[in-house]
Amino acid sequence: MPNFVWKGKTRAGKTEEGVLIANSKDAAAAILRRQQINVVSLKSKDKRIPLMPRLGGRINSSKLSIFTRQFSVMLDAGLPLVQCLEILGGQEEHKIFKAVIESVRTDVESGMSLAEAMKRHPNAFDNLYVNMIAAGEAGGILDIILQRLSTYIEKAVKLKNQVKSALMYPVAVIVIAASVVYIILWKVIPVFAQLFAGMGAQLPYLTRLVVTASNLVGQYGAWIILFLILAYIALREWHKTYRGRRILDRIQLAIPIIGGLLLKISIARFCRTLATLTSSGVPILDGLEITARTSGNAIVEDSIMSVRKSVEEGKTISAPLQETKVYPMMVCQMISVGEQTGALDQMLSKIADFYEDEVDTAVGGLMKLIEPIMIVFLGIVIGTIVVAMYLPMFSLFSKIG
Repeated sequence: MPNFVWKGKTRAGKTEEGVLIANSKDAAAAILRRQQINVVSLKSKDKRIPLMPRLGGRINSSKLSIFTRQFSVMLDAGLPLVQCLEILGGQEEHKIFKAVIESVRTDVESGMSLAEAMKRHPNAFDNLYVNMIAAGEAGGILDIILQRLSTYIEKAVKLKNQVKSALMYPVAVIVIAASVVYIILWKVIPVFAQLFAGMGAQLPYLTRLVVTASNLVGQYGAWIILFLILAYIALREWHKTYRGRRILDRIQLAIPIIGGLLLKISIARFCRTLATLTSSGVPILDGLEITARTSGNAIVEDSIMSVRKSVEEGKTISAPLQETKVYPMMVCQMISVGEQTGALDQMLSKIADFYEDEVDTAVGGLMKLIEPIMIVFLGIVIGTIVVAMYLPMFSLFSKIG
C-alpha cells in the first residue's frame, strides 16, 4: 500500500505531521478525519523500500516477544516513539537485534514510518509484524497493536514448544536406540560370531540373520551413515521445491496420530494469525495471504490461498474453506457464524483457544503413548539380538546333555 505524508491540526489547534499507510489518498484523509485531525497537506510518498543487508540469522521469537511487550508498555505510558526505540536498543544484549533496533530508530528519526523502518529488516520483523504495525500507525492504535502482537508471538512460541516437546522424546529415544544397536552389531556380535565359527555347528536362522547384519555394519558402516546423512540432505532440499514440499507435507498430515496433531496445530495457527490481523485492521485479503505464508504446511497454505481467491471474487470465507476438505466442519461452521454476526475476529480467537487446548491435550496423550511404545520397541530389538546370540548355546547344551 502507498505511503502518505500528512500535516494537519488537532481540535486543540496543535500542528502535527507524520506518515501513514493507506489504500488511497481518500482513504488516508478519512483515517485522519476519524482521528479528528484537520488536514492541511497530504502527499503521496510511494517508493520502494530497500532492504537492509542481512545482519545475521533470524531473531529468536522469544526475544521478539519481550521487545514487543516492552515497546507496547512504553508507548502506553506516553513515551515518544523514538525514545522508546532508544531505550530498547540501549538495553538489548543481543548484538544483532541491538543493531536492528538502532537502525529502525535512525530511520524513524529521518522521517520514515515505523512500519517502513521495520520492513527493511525481514530477518527480525516478518510480513505479519510489519503489516500489523502499519495498521496500528494508520489507526492511531500502535500501543494496542503491539499488545496484540506480543500476545500472538507468546502463543505462537508456546505452540512451537509444544510441538518440540512432542517430537524431542521419541527422536532422542530412536537416536539412542539406533546408536546402541549399531555399537552392539559393530563390536559385540563379531566376538560371538568368532566363537560360533569355532564350534563348527549349523547356526539357527535368527543367529545367522544377526551375524549377517553385523558383517554389513562392520564392512559398510561408514557408508550406511553417509547414505543416511545424504538422504536427509536430499529430502531437505527436495522439501524446498514446489512439488517436493507438497508431497512431503501431505505425507506428514497422513501419518496416524502425528498427522492429526499437525493439522490441529495448523488450524490453531491459522485462526490465531487471521484473528490478530483482522482485529488490528489489516484488510482480509492481505490477512489471508500473510496467514497462508506463515501456515508452515504447503497443503494448508494452498487451501488458504484458494479461499483468498474466492473471497476476492466476493464469496465468504467459510464456504470455500469447507470446499478445501482440509478443515473440520466445526471450524467452517463457527467461522460462518462469525461472518454472519460481524464478529469474525472473536470467533477465530475462540477457535484458536479451543485448538491450542486440543494440541496441549494431544501432546500430553502422545507423550504417554510414546513412552510404552518406545520401551516395547527397544525391548524387542535388544531382546531379539540377545536371543539370537544365546540360541546356538542352548542348542549346544542340549546336545551335550
